[in-house]
Amino acid sequence: MKILLLGSGGREHALALAMAPHLDSLVAVPGNPGIAQIENVQCVDGDILNGAAMVQVAREHEIDLVVIGPEAPLVAGVSDDLRAADFAVFGPSGEAARLEGSKAFAKHIMALAEVPTAMAHICTTREQVDDALQMFPSPYVVKDDGLAAGKGVVVTEDLDEARNHAYSCLDAGSSVLIEEYLDGPEISLLCISDGKTVIPLEPAQDFKRLKDDDEGPNTGGMGAYSPLPWAPKDLTDETVERVAYPVIRQLERMGTPFIGILYIGLALTSRGIRVIEFNVRFGDPETQSVVPRLRTPLPDVLFAAATGKLEHLPPLEWDPGAVVTVVLASEGYPGKLKVGVPVECGAEDVQAGTMMKDGQVVSCGGRVVCVRGFGDTVAQARQDAYARIRPFEGAQYRSDIAAGV
Repeated sequence: MKILLLGSGGREHALALAMAPHLDSLVAVPGNPGIAQIENVQCVDGDILNGAAMVQVAREHEIDLVVIGPEAPLVAGVSDDLRAADFAVFGPSGEAARLEGSKAFAKHIMALAEVPTAMAHICTTREQVDDALQMFPSPYVVKDDGLAAGKGVVVTEDLDEARNHAYSCLDAGSSVLIEEYLDGPEISLLCISDGKTVIPLEPAQDFKRLKDDDEGPNTGGMGAYSPLPWAPKDLTDETVERVAYPVIRQLERMGTPFIGILYIGLALTSRGIRVIEFNVRFGDPETQSVVPRLRTPLPDVLFAAATGKLEHLPPLEWDPGAVVTVVLASEGYPGKLKVGVPVECGAEDVQAGTMMKDGQVVSCGGRVVCVRGFGDTVAQARQDAYARIRPFEGAQYRSDIAAGV
């Protein structure tokens, strides 16, 4: 099989590492320095938001399956262009990708599918924002309706901070959601769908705040680990039946079948599970911890989903061990970044915001390197991860990923 992988981040590096050993070749657009070092992988320049250009790349390389990594090309409808050109694609249509592209749309689908989630008000004016903020006690949860790379959410006890974030979203031309705060630990469950059948992967927990003890601003994710020995044993089955299948069936009824990854962000509240958010692609950094544990060849799973044959796939096999991922971010992240800093990467590290400059790997984004640790238990994997860290100049990273598990 020949696969075309779109994207350049840590998620794509982790996917390439998992898929390449099972493939004749893998073409990555545009890839990154870490992906380029993998055997049987070729990195090609290109605009992944340009569907026609990606169709041309797929034709030139005689691709059997296209795997779309990031959310932006999915929301832009690149998968639609590729499917129209008769390529098998792992990634939802532009319409189905609105589950991530618009939080208001996701709430609408959850209401139709009777999925448990936080109460919310969708606001398009400052007056509506002011009224909505009075309806929920603190902490206040304010979400930009559109794509914001994990940084469009503010959770705060400060009413002024909540109001100002909501106003800034409106001023930028977006609507905004004011939600009730959900108590309890958060869990990420990635579910693979072919539009009818749903197969869950192993759950993970990620750490969205920049600093230890969940302090600081929201980020795209500062670390993750899997498995979750403390999670309820029936959590995955309950989430698939109460969340994943109702959403997939609702989208099918609407004529927009969902083919790809449905990422479900959950809160285990005192009232039971509640959906925090949906993403429509592999989570980052959850992918870095979940995918290495999968023993079933990943290309087989993704191809079965892309071709509507998940129901015929044997049960997934998993390594019982643990993986802990710690993200090293640039100085200034998630605000103004200092980039161009030389970066040293280990063999097990996953590169995210990196590029080659004068023969040296340097930083070029917010989250730069994902350091992974492996072990029989989460505690052992955590110790392994922190022992592997090679901080670069100005690197920010949390010291409490998977602590106490």
